[in-house]
Amino acid sequence: MSFKAQHDSNPKIERRPYSAMAGSTPATVKFQDVADAVGQKHKLEFGQFFLRENCQCSGCIHPDTKQRAADTFAVSEDVHALSFESKGEALEVKWSDEHLGIYPWKWLRPHKQNSKAHATVSPATADPKYSPPPVRTFVSTSLTTKEYPTVSYEGIMSDESHLRQWVELIWEKGYCFVSGVPVTPEATQGLIERIAFIRHTHYGGFWDFTADLTFKDTAYTNEFLGAHTDNTYFTDPARLQLFHLLSHTEGQGGGSLLVDGFEAANILRAENPSYFEALIKYRHPWHTSGNEDTCIQPSAQAPVFSVHPDLNQVYQIRWNNYDRAPKVDWSAAEQQDWYSAARRYNEILQNREIWTQLEPGTALIFDNWRMMHGRSQFTGKRRMCGGYVNNDDFISRLRLLKYGREAVLNNLGNIPTGHDPENPNSIV
Repeated sequence: MSFKAQHDSNPKIERRPYSAMAGSTPATVKFQDVADAVGQKHKLEFGQFFLRENCQCSGCIHPDTKQRAADTFAVSEDVHALSFESKGEALEVKWSDEHLGIYPWKWLRPHKQNSKAHATVSPATADPKYSPPPVRTFVSTSLTTKEYPTVSYEGIMSDESHLRQWVELIWEKGYCFVSGVPVTPEATQGLIERIAFIRHTHYGGFWDFTADLTFKDTAYTNEFLGAHTDNTYFTDPARLQLFHLLSHTEGQGGGSLLVDGFEAANILRAENPSYFEALIKYRHPWHTSGNEDTCIQPSAQAPVFSVHPDLNQVYQIRWNNYDRAPKVDWSAAEQQDWYSAARRYNEILQNREIWTQLEPGTALIFDNWRMMHGRSQFTGKRRMCGGYVNNDDFISRLRLLKYGREAVLNNLGNIPTGHDPENPNSIV
C-alpha cells in the first residue's frame, strides 16, 4: 500500500479528544489507547520532532529510492502534533505546520520511543575547561578566491612528481580539479587508476551513467542534491570520488556543489563545543535500499564526526540526510541534543558552499571523508563518468609518494599520539 503526501490546510480528519494525547509535552507526543487495523490498542510515545521528520508519506520518503525526500532542517524546531486518527494500515497525525503525517503500523511498532534513555551531560557543558578532540590537520578552503587547486592530466599521467602533487592537494585541501582530460570514459578510468584500483560497489566499478534511475538513488535523477557525503551506509565508506562530465545536451543547470565539512566542524567546535560533542556522541543507522536486491547498512551505527582512536582527532565525516535511517535507541532529550547540533552544523555548511560548473575535459576529485558534494537541478541529458577509491589504497599511495618506501617501512607500528609531519602514520 502506498501513502500519499497531503498538505491540505483543512484535512478531513477526526480529531481525538485531548485525553487521547494526555501526557504529551513540547518534546514528546503520547498516543493513548489507539487501535490499529485489527483493533489491538497501543500506547505509543515518540519525540515530537523525531516523529514529524520521519513521516512515511511519499512526499517525505521517496517512493523509488526509499531515501528521505524532505528537508529535515526546514521543519520548525517547535513542531508538535495536534490530533491523530487510526485509518486502516496507518496512523495519521495532523501537525502544527499543517502537514498530515502518515505512519504505517508496521513502521510504528519497531520505532517506538526508548523512554528509559536520558541525555547525559556533555563534558563540554559540565567542565568549561574541557576541550573536545580537534579536527585533523588540513588546509582551509578559501571562499574569497576562484583559484581552485588544479593539476594537469598530462602531468599526472606522465610524471610521479605531478602525481604526488595531486594526491597531496586532495589530502590537504579536500579536493582538486584535473584539466585537459580527454573526454572519454577510458581516459577518465585511467586517471583514477593512477592512484589505485577502482572500488566496486552495488553501483558497479567505473560509472558511466545518465539520470535514468537505473539505480534507485537520488544521484540518478535530475533533481537538486543537497550537500552530502557518499557511502554513509558502508562500514568503510569510499575515501575518494571522481566525477567527469562527458556531455550535457539540450538543457542547462547541474551546477556542482562542494563544501568543506572539516572547516564547518572547526567553526562548530569553536562556537559551541556541546554541539560538536553531540555529533561525535550519537551514532546513527544509515542505509541504501532503493533497488529490490539491495538493503545495505553498516555493521554498526556511526556518528557524523568519527574520532581516530589513536590520534584523538576527528578524521571522518558522515553527513547524508537522504540516507539517515530512523534511530530508535535514544530518548526525546537526546534527540533534542542531536537535532539542535545538526541544525546548526547544517547552517554553517550552507554558508560555506562553493558552486562550480563542471565541463567536459575537467575532472573533479574530492575526499569523501571530508568534503560534502551536491548538485543543482538540471534539464536535458547529462552523461557523467567516474568512480570511487578505497581509503587504505589512497593513504598507501600518498604515504609512499610523500615519504618514500623506506621511511614508511621504518615507521610501521610507530603510531603518533597527535599530528607529526615527520611520521607517515600521521596521514590518515
